[in-house]
Amino acid sequence: MSSTPSLQPLAKIERRALIESVEKGRRIDGRSPDEYRPVEIEAGVIPKAEGSAQVKLGKTKVLVGVKIDVGEPFPDTPDQGVLTVNAELVPLASPTFEPGPPDENAIELARVVDRGIRESGALDLQKLCIIPGSKVIVVFVDIYVLDHDGNLIDASALAALAALLNARMKKYELKKDEVVFKDKYEPLPVLNRPIAITTAKIGNALIVDPCLDEEYVMDARLTVTVDDGGRIRAMQKGGLGTITLKEIEAIIDMALKKSQELRKKVMEAVEQHE
Repeated sequence: MSSTPSLQPLAKIERRALIESVEKGRRIDGRSPDEYRPVEIEAGVIPKAEGSAQVKLGKTKVLVGVKIDVGEPFPDTPDQGVLTVNAELVPLASPTFEPGPPDENAIELARVVDRGIRESGALDLQKLCIIPGSKVIVVFVDIYVLDHDGNLIDASALAALAALLNARMKKYELKKDEVVFKDKYEPLPVLNRPIAITTAKIGNALIVDPCLDEEYVMDARLTVTVDDGGRIRAMQKGGLGTITLKEIEAIIDMALKKSQELRKKVMEAVEQHE
């Protein structure tokens, strides 16, 4: 996510001190380079939603709601359901967020989360097809950033996955091409559980889960989405700095390791709500 330079609160001397500290392996909150802030995941937090979850990543807080409806398929995928991801940066979450239509940061956030879900085949979209070319299940994933203290991508991806696993859709049957819903529910057909891991490059150091002050001084970031089988499904670079091949290899190694830890936390949260 890009930051607005005019609103960055760090003076030049503070920026230099932070960069030098990170390069020496000392982060401002005492974490090690490969350590995440405390992660809290709660599923089923919106009673009226088909699925929901809230994630607290340090002081960053993200809420995701899932809505399930019936609609038309895309013309190029007539036999598949539809997944759509949207993100809203609530103005109260940060002085850099402004009311109005989604800006480039909100659009990027939604696209990165969407790509991780879609490219990993997290949802079996073919099972969400009711009548090919006519009626399919549409899954809306709505992301709301409530508090912004850095690393919105990972927090949003975690909340989206937990919400999809928490979601329940009504069972249905077809009667003369009409969809008749029953009063029984079933989980969404989730096939994979992708986890996004974001690493920031600050000077010559690589750190996972950058907080907001670390994002202000980072040269670049790379988000790697890893599926259940340890396969890389999506990557997204941000920032103007360069990342070497050797650094990319180190980032991937960290992503493979940290994704297992975070996936376990997601599953624990979902199981606790069942």
